Amino acid sequence: MQLSNSEEQLMQHLWKLEKAFMKDLLEAFPEPKPATTTVATLLKRMIDKKFVAYNEFGNSREYYPLVKKTDYFSKHVNGLIKNFFNNSASQFASFFTNETELSASELKELQKIINKKLKKKKK
Repeated sequence: MQLSNSEEQLMQHLWKLEKAFMKDLLEAFPEPKPATTTVATLLKRMIDKKFVAYNEFGNSREYYPLVKKTDYFSKHVNGLIKNFFNNSASQFASFFTNETELSASELKELQKIINKKLKKKKK
């Protein structure tokens, strides 16, 4: 199951806050803030999709994510690699390093990450 762009934006705020009431979520948005009814509709859809749940405190609901940010984005990146790069991580890495404006220091950092992962694989 996937989130729409609007749901993803709301989910970003919820991941950052970890738990939040409606007022907290509204405050997290930049101006112009969405209408309360819009956020309520998005939350309802996200609850139906099993991305969000809530605890009730009287008339208030405290929302929290059911899906970890890393799990959500890992699934997206893996889908991207599968659908656009013939399920080849090396094709994806080649595209990423050639088509983005990475600095020399960012490329060196990527190289360190890859080298570290290679050492773990050898063990």
